[in-house]
Amino acid sequence: MPRDVDFEELIADGAAAPVEGWGFDWLAGRATEERPPWGYARLVAARMATVDAALDIDTGGGEVLAEVPHPPRLLVATEAWPPNVPVARARLRPIGASVVAVHPDAPLPLRGGAFDLVVSRHPVRTDWPEVARLLRPGGTFLSQQIGPGTVRELSEAILGPLPPPAHRHPEQAVAAATAAGLTVVDLRTATLRTVFHDIGAVVWFLRKVVWTVPGFTVAAHRPALARLHERIRTEGPFVAHARRFLIEARR
Repeated sequence: MPRDVDFEELIADGAAAPVEGWGFDWLAGRATEERPPWGYARLVAARMATVDAALDIDTGGGEVLAEVPHPPRLLVATEAWPPNVPVARARLRPIGASVVAVHPDAPLPLRGGAFDLVVSRHPVRTDWPEVARLLRPGGTFLSQQIGPGTVRELSEAILGPLPPPAHRHPEQAVAAATAAGLTVVDLRTATLRTVFHDIGAVVWFLRKVVWTVPGFTVAAHRPALARLHERIRTEGPFVAHARRFLIEARR
């Protein structure tokens, strides 16, 4: 197949595939990412089995929560991206979870002190005072978060050199949690190898993980995509590194 046709077909494929929810099954065979060593989903499942009331903030399509084998009596999830809300509701209905559609950066419409456990996987932004408000005394917040400069290599392949990351540092999260009156009891970090085998996978990833290249569109970034496609074609899969941290805090 001619190189230009191959490029066009791959980017069209990545641009057309749905990105609702927070699953990454579409990338099977096209991209891989190492998993953090702590096993977030297993940690959440274990904690859920020991509490009476729990909340999942930024649930996405409910992918992690749906795997909880022993859900608590009261289980609530919130989601701010409208296309994800019906996906999460359908997925979480079998385990009895309620999904509340919310507005980004607005207080959650939930009663304070209602939850023994609040969890959040890859939150867009953690509102630490709001987390403290929602937890009962002695309650726990457990979250896997995006670390600073995650997949920076991919961002720079599209945008060019970038300044050092100013946000999402674990130390900033600890300071914010402490300022909100919480006590941080666990903090772990991981750097994870992320491999893209074709430019279609890159396009789909950038559409889904929108903070990697803010304002990404195929049309606006076509020259950079073409350069990266040629690099993958001649040098092999493109390797970047995702950064994650696990934080646990108690009220």
